[in-house]
Amino acid sequence: MTTAPVPLLLGRSALRGHKRRFFGTFLAVLLGVAFLSGTLVMGDTLRGSFDTMFGDATRGTAAVVRSADVVTVPGAGQGTRSPVSTSLAAAVEKVPGVAAAEPAVQGEGRLIGKDGKVVGAGQGPPSRAANWITDPQLNAYQLAEGHAPEAAGQAVINRGAAKAGDLRIGDRTVLRTPDPVPVTVVGIATFGGEDGMGQSTFTALTRSDAERYLGAEPGRASSILVRAAPDVSQQQLVDALRPTLPDDVEAITGDRYTEESSAVAGGFLNLFTTLLLVFAGIALLVATFSLHNTFAILVAQRTRENALLRVLGASRRQLVGATLVEAAVVAVVAGAVGLLAGIGIAAGLQALFPAIGFPFPGGPLVISALSMTLPVAVGELVCLGSALLPAVRAGRTAPLAALRDAAVDTSGDSRRRTLSGAVMGAAGIALTALGAAGTPNVLLTGAGALLTLIALVVLGPVAATLAVRVLGRPIAGLRGVTGALAQRNALRSPKRTAATATALMIGVAVVCLFTVFGASLKATADRSVSQAFAGDIAVGTSSFGPGGSGISPRLAPALDRLPEVDAAVGLGKGVAEVDGGGRSLTVTDPGALPEVLDLGAVQGSLNGLGADGLAVAKEEADKKGWRLGSTAELTFTDGDRVPFTVRAVYEQPDLTGDYVISRQAWQQHRVQDSDNLVAVALADGVTGAEGEAAVQHTAAAHGNPEVQTRDAYAASAANGVDTFLTLVYALLALAVLIALLGIANTLTLALHERTRELGLLRAVGQTRSQLRAMVRWESVLVAAFGTTGGLLLGGFLGWALVRASDSAGGSVFAVPPVQLTAVALIGLAAGAVAALRPARRAARLDVLRAVATE
Repeated sequence: MTTAPVPLLLGRSALRGHKRRFFGTFLAVLLGVAFLSGTLVMGDTLRGSFDTMFGDATRGTAAVVRSADVVTVPGAGQGTRSPVSTSLAAAVEKVPGVAAAEPAVQGEGRLIGKDGKVVGAGQGPPSRAANWITDPQLNAYQLAEGHAPEAAGQAVINRGAAKAGDLRIGDRTVLRTPDPVPVTVVGIATFGGEDGMGQSTFTALTRSDAERYLGAEPGRASSILVRAAPDVSQQQLVDALRPTLPDDVEAITGDRYTEESSAVAGGFLNLFTTLLLVFAGIALLVATFSLHNTFAILVAQRTRENALLRVLGASRRQLVGATLVEAAVVAVVAGAVGLLAGIGIAAGLQALFPAIGFPFPGGPLVISALSMTLPVAVGELVCLGSALLPAVRAGRTAPLAALRDAAVDTSGDSRRRTLSGAVMGAAGIALTALGAAGTPNVLLTGAGALLTLIALVVLGPVAATLAVRVLGRPIAGLRGVTGALAQRNALRSPKRTAATATALMIGVAVVCLFTVFGASLKATADRSVSQAFAGDIAVGTSSFGPGGSGISPRLAPALDRLPEVDAAVGLGKGVAEVDGGGRSLTVTDPGALPEVLDLGAVQGSLNGLGADGLAVAKEEADKKGWRLGSTAELTFTDGDRVPFTVRAVYEQPDLTGDYVISRQAWQQHRVQDSDNLVAVALADGVTGAEGEAAVQHTAAAHGNPEVQTRDAYAASAANGVDTFLTLVYALLALAVLIALLGIANTLTLALHERTRELGLLRAVGQTRSQLRAMVRWESVLVAAFGTTGGLLLGGFLGWALVRASDSAGGSVFAVPPVQLTAVALIGLAAGAVAALRPARRAARLDVLRAVATE
């Protein structure tokens, strides 16, 4: 008969005897593992669903013929290509191995819903428009209802857009291309069996309508879709096509086209999953402090028990092993339950996304080996790492400790701790400030921030002693003996108080950091628009890609003719390679810009740009070494390489970007022309209300884009920040919850070791309500210390992040007092909530049994 190792027996015995004490530890590991595994499973599922959807949608496309010239601007996805001639389709169909070929005319088109608003408006997904592909095997969309467009003004829309816009077959609506095009819905389609391609909207027209409204001129297509004859592979088809194509046109396989299309969705999914993983890491970091505190308390409470085991012959290694066995068992059980919870979270999110406006494609959950093993391994590592130091401390227990009283925690008065923490803190703050205030350096700032956090952990007990004394004085004065006892209990073990508060401090610090950073982004955007926008009214719309379906370029001239308007200037967007690098261009009437925008000091003349002149922001010109008269080569999407002369250099690029060209220069290279903004200056004597009404009336006839006053436009410049912050707060809620579980668990364990003391307090006259209040105020003190530290750390790191990420030097640092006050109040309230259950249990103690407790 074999006997289990002593550490395993001791660990299992401790777990069986103290199940309740490990509940908080179990729950913290479970939540962290569930978040991590849910994120991984959800990411794999969405990638698999998108890959399947794109594969099904493009299954019949064996090859795609398109322009070989592409201009890729950073952050603009796959880049912008020049159209090809639709006549290529006839030539391609004659190539052996080709079964069918059809031109695909694609562009931007915003669909108006039944309520008169743009479907998917705002900074949401792109709105695509194209011709309806008649060959069903080449068409990525399949008719679900109605019929294909057969006459001018008829359209097929995807089912997701029909639902969002409350549109049905037979309804008449408007498609902004950007000019308003009246259309009648004659069909509703699906994409790969789904309502649409993610959240994007799709409108299909007849080919003649698509060429008329979506391109620069008739007879041009975005690409030619090719279907292969039976027994002809995709690569064989591409090889056969290449000799017949012009030099500036290429052919790629359908598989490569599918990969490129799904890569757009994959890029977003990678970003989204990475964001979730970052917050899962924050939650696990918070859990580490809570777990470490739990094991440290348990080891301290078992000092006499461990000493007796040493007397009976247990070795140090066995005691260390016993503590680690406890941690490992908790981690394995919590990890297993966390995996199941994570799969449930992924399934719930998959069902929830369509309900909240994110119709990701359906499909079975994809559960990979990595999604199953990594979360459990991380949970095990976190749990064992948290228990390591307490385990070593348990192994150092001397046999004579069985005869001693519990040791007094003097960490709050340690000079060595104070000195080392102060040195590290000073170095961390100096590095952070150097990376932020000097030449912006994110890596240096991050290293300084990490060192500052380590210093705060080292200084924790010292800071806890000082903070509890300061923060506890008002409570002692307000609540008398009850408040004084709460303060003394929090001061009893500074190390324990600091470790408990540190978990909450990290959560609050991250919340504060993003709050400050978000407020600074909004303040920067508001200042930039306020300073640069010199007009009275802005007409704008969100747009995707160069010259997307934004605002009709005919709107600015129409507004300029109004008697209420002094000047109206449209700003469109183009792309070109400037000296080899993809850049966005602002396409406008350069000479009229100073009437509606403040460009700062301007060298040269904006009036004389002509068809080969370029205006450049001063900082960009300095980087390139350009001066007035310098030559820059611009390569457009059609492959034309055109030398441009720098004829103006302006100082303020906030609304124009770094490059400005005239409409005359862009005209022959444009694809789908539009403006992103029309800036309007009102005539003298015209009130804002009068001018806005006149502009709104004229804009209604040009697709009804959004009309805003100058102040409203400035305020809306950073609307996306609020959406991002809402997501951040939701993700950080788990970290804060784990921190509060740590406070509750610490209180429960601390009350357990003070059972006799609590019984004596009750015996000498303390009421149940006073006991509950004492426990609650102790929790509030710990939460106040963690919240205060988090606000200070988060505010400092928020400032550092704003400065370190500001390479241009134009950022505004803003501290939002209302939001930070709300964070502070929530932190204090959460501390009180965390104490409810421990306080209730303490108040229910039997007085006689508590007094008799050893």
